Amino acid sequence: MDNFLIFTLISHFILTLTLGFYLILNMQWYSYRLERVLFHHKKYIWHILYFLIPLLAYYVSGKYFWIYFYFGLLPALFIWYKKIDKKLVFTSRVKRYFIFLIFALVITDTLCLSSLHCHVFGVVLPLLFALLGSHLFEKMLFLGFKKQARKKLDSMKNLKIIAITASYGKTSMKNFLYQMLKSHFKTYMTPRSVNTLGGLMKDVNDSLPKNTQIYIAEAGARERGDIDEIAHFLHHDFAIVGNIGPQHIEYFKTLENIRNTKMEILHSDKLKKAFVHESANVKPNEKVEIFGKNIKNIKATLDGLSFSLEIDGKSEKFFAPLLGEFNAVNITAAILVAKELGLDIKDIQKAVSKLESVEHRLQKIEAGGKLIIDDSFNGNLEGMLASYDLVKTFEGRKILITPGVVESDEETNIKLAQKIDTIFDLVIITGELNSKILDTHIQKSKKIILKNKQELEDILAKQTKAGDLILFSNDAPAFM
Repeated sequence: MDNFLIFTLISHFILTLTLGFYLILNMQWYSYRLERVLFHHKKYIWHILYFLIPLLAYYVSGKYFWIYFYFGLLPALFIWYKKIDKKLVFTSRVKRYFIFLIFALVITDTLCLSSLHCHVFGVVLPLLFALLGSHLFEKMLFLGFKKQARKKLDSMKNLKIIAITASYGKTSMKNFLYQMLKSHFKTYMTPRSVNTLGGLMKDVNDSLPKNTQIYIAEAGARERGDIDEIAHFLHHDFAIVGNIGPQHIEYFKTLENIRNTKMEILHSDKLKKAFVHESANVKPNEKVEIFGKNIKNIKATLDGLSFSLEIDGKSEKFFAPLLGEFNAVNITAAILVAKELGLDIKDIQKAVSKLESVEHRLQKIEAGGKLIIDDSFNGNLEGMLASYDLVKTFEGRKILITPGVVESDEETNIKLAQKIDTIFDLVIITGELNSKILDTHIQKSKKIILKNKQELEDILAKQTKAGDLILFSNDAPAFM
């Protein structure tokens, strides 16, 4: 075997692993949905630079390709990967994908050593084999994990399950309800923003304690049928449908499709009661209670949130040490479920008065004489506008850091920009996704467009001082 053949085989191995790495990273970003990587990606230029051009160059440039590969592509990919903020997480699924890819590469390179002409399929076939093989394997594992999780839920005879969905506010409602119930029941909630069928199955199998009395689970969706699958898996007893709006409109196309998908949460065959926000536009019945209009006298300041709630013909007052007018809806949903489960109003009022904010959702922090409000996990127009109204009364200089509304339309971001222009002294626009729209429609406030978020710390050090209010409003990974 000559030296050039050895060099070519090793280089072919490294090239295929490199392209495979880029492919699985994008798959992980988009929940392992190939159609989303192909049709909903925000940075198609990355596909061109780091996948299509290298693939084409491999087939047309002959032996000179390796000069480009080692001295052009690999350094460029290394620099790109260092800059992105959402790195590849080497989960079990990712490791299995690489096992399939390496297996395919060994077979391919063995055929090459047998003097068969394999250049034409040398990169494409291993990648296709790894994608298809890992997909089929994950499907088999998925069915096994689902059966195991369902068996565990069926064995917990005293368990009551509460499923929560909404366009926005799911995680807040889950956390608030958990805080209200945990001193009265053995309560468990899904961690972080776990809200897919696969995530829920894993949570049940790995983390749900056997002695749990109340299990609170989020249900999210990117397409019709997602929540229906979750409903038929959980067989939950109670449901909450929070505020519905045009979040993820690019996937659902219409608001009506979003509403219909969220209402799939009612498909549980064990459903006893559902509390549905008025934005769903559904009629009440013996199992469905509508809320929203029963919330009165909302007052939101930087000190907290107060509101009145009409329950059973009486007006009950609540105060929570939380920021944001929109949280009145999220707290109300939790109050109604807590009452349905037998908690006394006075106990609920006491629990509400001690509620703790959800991390990165209007979380107030004081540092270096600056008031920092971290609302980076709030990504919907209504919530973002409410947070701007909240800081409007602050007497000092107001600084905003935002990428705009992600996975929404141009009209929504224009509304956001117009509001920003009336309140903030300085706006730092992060990322490229909405930078042109925001830059065009923010005309009074001073603007800084920041393409690389790694520079944000230096910008804030130079542009802010003690006495300023800094609001982090939404966040978006670099691939958005």
